[in-house]
Amino acid sequence: MNTQQEQILNRFIKYAKVNTRSDESSLTIPSTPSQEEFTLKLKDEIEALGFEDCFYNPKDAYLTATIPSTLPDEDIPTVGFIAHVDTADYNAENIQPQVIENYDGGDILLNEEEDMVLSPKDFPRLKHVIGHTLVTTDGRTLLGADDKAGITSIVTFGEYLINHPEIPHGKIRVAFGPDEEIGTRGAKYFDIDQFGADFAYTIDGGRYGTLTYENFYAKQANVTISGRSVHPGAAKDSMINALLWGARLATSLPADQVPEKTSGREGFYFLIRQEGTIDHLNQFYYLRDHDKEKMQEKLAYFEEQVARLNQEIGEERITYRIVDQYDNMYEVLKDYPWVIDLARDAYLKNNVEAFEAPMRGGTDGAILSHKGLPTPNLFSGAENTHGPYEFVTIETIEQSIAVLIDIAKNVRHYSA
Repeated sequence: MNTQQEQILNRFIKYAKVNTRSDESSLTIPSTPSQEEFTLKLKDEIEALGFEDCFYNPKDAYLTATIPSTLPDEDIPTVGFIAHVDTADYNAENIQPQVIENYDGGDILLNEEEDMVLSPKDFPRLKHVIGHTLVTTDGRTLLGADDKAGITSIVTFGEYLINHPEIPHGKIRVAFGPDEEIGTRGAKYFDIDQFGADFAYTIDGGRYGTLTYENFYAKQANVTISGRSVHPGAAKDSMINALLWGARLATSLPADQVPEKTSGREGFYFLIRQEGTIDHLNQFYYLRDHDKEKMQEKLAYFEEQVARLNQEIGEERITYRIVDQYDNMYEVLKDYPWVIDLARDAYLKNNVEAFEAPMRGGTDGAILSHKGLPTPNLFSGAENTHGPYEFVTIETIEQSIAVLIDIAKNVRHYSA
């Protein structure tokens, strides 16, 4: 490894080892204290590196900072770069990253006790990173490269520009925020006026080359089923088994419109969690589609099934509430093609083949774009995220940094 790669590796591991798992059940901002603790330490770090205007906002739990312009006499749009500090809902206690230098393309033993192997037979993307320095888990936790890799990219990029004032660029703003993994909740509170960027990019796009400017429309259906518990020996015509009616609702939805049977632009219904007993059941569904009209059709179909089942029961025992999560960022970004072109050209200059496909999920940029800050999503390098097979390569993070540098240098050549 060269000196920069060693710096990237050490910085990433330092970030990854900190448990910043978010908590959907929490009502605080951020949802877990560890996120605030991590962010405040990050504030100290970037201040020491020379970032200016470092500010932690306790109202939205975002850390923002400035890399000042080296062309103060030019009127250049301000670009922002954003990453999230939380990790997904998977074990993040005592994360122990493993480093595999000069990966040879074979199986990687993650955990001997559990016989857990990261294999290119199961994860063929590994074939694309032969010769790289891989960072993996020890099989007991996630890695947190989503989005500690993005944080590493932004901090290292900023440090590089600060140490190389001869590089021409305008004012740059950076932000590190909470709770992306719980329905992009954190971005909903982000003060974009205080941030002060004209446009931005999230560094949260996963696999090498990802360039995302389209994502799902996302809704959540929170279902409550009120049953009636009666002794089974005397239950005829009186028991209402909430568990069985929940099963009826789940199986009334199209069996071919579930995550494991859809891809590309195909939407789905997804029963993500249920908890309850005979007399009371809560269910939580994700509804997803890239097309706004098809999303409305999904909502209407869901409503029809609830109404039909209530009619079978003979009274309204099934109720639900629809929660808006995020909308398709392309609704906004279609009016800012130059923001996408700027990133696309930076990929090209760094020999990064852009992988442009509709995102089968969401990102903070979906929320921010609809709040008035156009924000596509760039690759961070994290792969197999949200579980023990997660990995990232140092070379991919290095390429991400190079892309950010080129974007910063070339903002002045692009215009709305």
